[in-house]
Amino acid sequence: MSITLESVLAASPATNRGQPTQLSACPKGERIAYASGKSIFLRSIDNPEVSKQYTGHTAQTTVARFSPSGYYVASGDASGLVRVWDAVEAVNTKGEYPIISGRINDIAWDGDSQRIIAVGDGRERFGHCITADSGNSVGEISGHSSIINSVSIRQQRPLRAATASDDMSMVFLHGAPFKFNSKVGALHKGYVYGVAFSPDGSTLVSVGADRRIQLYDGKTGEATKQIGEGEHKGSIFGVSWSKDSKRFVTCSADQTVKVWDVESGKNVQTWRFGGEGNVSIPDHQVGVVWPAGRSDGLIISINLNGDLSYLTEGSDKPLKVVQGHNRSVTAIGVSDKTLWTGSFEGRVCTWDVASGKGLAVRGQTHTNQVSGFTTTPDRVYSIGWDDNLRIVDEPTQTFVGESTKLDAQPNGIASASGRVYIATTTGIDVFSKDKLVHQHATKDFTPTAIAASK
Repeated sequence: MSITLESVLAASPATNRGQPTQLSACPKGERIAYASGKSIFLRSIDNPEVSKQYTGHTAQTTVARFSPSGYYVASGDASGLVRVWDAVEAVNTKGEYPIISGRINDIAWDGDSQRIIAVGDGRERFGHCITADSGNSVGEISGHSSIINSVSIRQQRPLRAATASDDMSMVFLHGAPFKFNSKVGALHKGYVYGVAFSPDGSTLVSVGADRRIQLYDGKTGEATKQIGEGEHKGSIFGVSWSKDSKRFVTCSADQTVKVWDVESGKNVQTWRFGGEGNVSIPDHQVGVVWPAGRSDGLIISINLNGDLSYLTEGSDKPLKVVQGHNRSVTAIGVSDKTLWTGSFEGRVCTWDVASGKGLAVRGQTHTNQVSGFTTTPDRVYSIGWDDNLRIVDEPTQTFVGESTKLDAQPNGIASASGRVYIATTTGIDVFSKDKLVHQHATKDFTPTAIAASK
């Protein structure tokens, strides 16, 4: 009897506090691509439960970008390697190219899907331009004195490219082959995190840690105007254009996503996460994409927890929030048709096995690695390396009551006949509901696992 893979419950995008997270949408607006762990996920926008996983990288992945043709994906990792591969099945690798000696932060394709510029944190250089099919050099990425965070290529001729860096500057390049043309270093007063050409090539925008939004002429690279002064209250991590080139969207550490009108320079829509006036680090918005191939104007943003929020103009609330894990899964349990998972940082998620839909359990979760689950008819019990027992009400998928502090680190959990048994490093604890009813010390050995039967 053989084992057949039925489906993949996709990981959420990997995020890092204070760094942009890159999202990419295919030309048809049907899928997004992102990095998580050592994998790249291609995920359906309309049915997020459907995904493909590319596992060709051996280092932590950092970015993935669809080609304009939609047939290929270029992805980068922490070792400085870029891989080009088939976007249909996410299996066949077309090429593997070393670019720099450190982390790849961003990748851009030209309009012909022939050339790639990859940038990041290197020693000898901070980026390079190559052909997608052979890896041959087709230009030099120069002009910066520090890490390059973002790159964009104008999709029309004459070819132009722009890079944004921690050195507080934007460099404008002419191509192909791409070469340095000019450097703008006085308009931003902090790290520049994002740069993007409009789809029609007429306008270039840069954003950064100084909360500024700077516009340039897309053909010459000359600065035209600055907009949105004082609107964002935190670093701006990402920017993405609407398909008509008349608007763009930004995301920020101030927990907001904002849409801007280019002609007027006005903010025309704002979404705020985490509640008005509440400071919530997990709700920092660290990446955003405006898929061009759609008719509904959907915008997708990502917060520091890796949650993907689906936004549309005219609505103040997300249409949908796609949740999951973006850290290693360390525990798994099952109850009826529901799967329970816990991860390294303490997040607990519930998954509908039939649909594949995931949801983070609400309420006060674990503060350290989740190490086990067990279920009773109406409750789910979880343990973690914060030395706590927590209880989830299954119908509402919410943590209930106060957590129960354990005397030692738990190694395993089981249940039978309405009682919950926890193996800790010092013995066995027995609970009825959330009450400790018995403790059995183990002097001659340290329990590492436990099972129970009726």
